[in-house]
Amino acid sequence: MVNFGRVLTAMITPFSEDGEQVNYAAAEKLAVHLAENGTDTLVVCGTTGESPTLTWDEEFELFQVVKNAVAGKAKVMAGTGSNSTKEAIAATQKAAKMGLDGSLQVVPYYNKPPQSGLYHHFRAIAQASPDLPIMLYNVPGRTSQNLLPETVAHLAEIPNIVAVKEASGNLDQASQIRQLTPSEFAIYSGDDSLTLPLMAIGGKGVVSVASHLVGSQLQQMIQAFESGQVQAATQIHLKLFPLFKALFLTTNPILVKTALKIQGWDVGSLRLPLCDPDEAVWTTLKNVMDELALL
Repeated sequence: MVNFGRVLTAMITPFSEDGEQVNYAAAEKLAVHLAENGTDTLVVCGTTGESPTLTWDEEFELFQVVKNAVAGKAKVMAGTGSNSTKEAIAATQKAAKMGLDGSLQVVPYYNKPPQSGLYHHFRAIAQASPDLPIMLYNVPGRTSQNLLPETVAHLAEIPNIVAVKEASGNLDQASQIRQLTPSEFAIYSGDDSLTLPLMAIGGKGVVSVASHLVGSQLQQMIQAFESGQVQAATQIHLKLFPLFKALFLTTNPILVKTALKIQGWDVGSLRLPLCDPDEAVWTTLKNVMDELALL
């Protein structure tokens, strides 16, 4: 049985100050830090990694750099999804040959396939790389298409489709997925603020943005819940809740990257069309970080 752990970090991609080059040295350093501070699996080149503005060459170099950096410390999952099935298959096969631990497959964006199209898309990718564990990624706020529970259940019958990152924000939908899938099929929250509620309905953990800053605390929260210490888990959730919300005051990953810069990390700029936050948002984030002793 595949186990990606409890806390998966959707890792940012450091750039040079002008955004032109990927800063692989900074990515290596950050990956090690995350692996040593609560992260079980690093998800590289997902939404938080600014995948829409990365080239495939940059992505595969990042996969290799991070894999080498955290060998024996954490697993590495590659964001190799695409709205082109052919492109996703090629990228996923290449990731499999690199010996990565899994692949994150986002719902195809912009072309809005029906549920049958989504099923055949993901099945084709899984069958083309049968030895690589795959996590589905449902984020309708970005893709404009919702991967329905019935479709997830149908896909869960494919041996190497082992998990879903559920970022619809809909706990009823997550409950339906849990009801329709076998217990070994893992459901991960795609929203930090819904991690604890999702655990209560059979979730496994979180694909997190906040874990760049509070990975160890997220581990403590999930492990407390698993051991029956629900009140302790709730206290951690409520303490971190302002941070969960502050990191999404504007489009992700603008604020998590800003937070890392506030902490002194050399993560460079964002790539256009993403840009720095305005001063009011920056101040709100900094104040929340100060209250949590993250400065």
